[in-house]
Amino acid sequence: MIAESLDDISPSVRAEAACNDLQGSLAGVYFSEELQDIAAAKIICATCPVMIECLEGAVARREPWGVWGGHMFVNGRILATKRRKGRPSKVLRAEDQLPEIPVPVHLRQFLRSA
Repeated sequence: MIAESLDDISPSVRAEAACNDLQGSLAGVYFSEELQDIAAAKIICATCPVMIECLEGAVARREPWGVWGGHMFVNGRILATKRRKGRPSKVLRAEDQLPEIPVPVHLRQFLRSA
């Protein structure tokens, strides 16, 4: 299912994407549950010239999970926040801070809280 929907990504968007290293070596970062990996993916996305197109495409395809266009997706919706599993820490850890990338106004209806 995902492979079929990824074929819908235009070749020009795919070619310009900051995550496209032509080897798929970043897939583990973009589809990880670890906050450090998610933060790394979001940092790469923040510099990407096709970030908005990627985010719009992920919303249109209802991507089941992963980081797309600088945002976490869960069950086809943009996840507003992400935290470690288990009980929240009383003291916020620096490594748990995810980069803030604003969701474009026209896509805010697809936000989902944790």
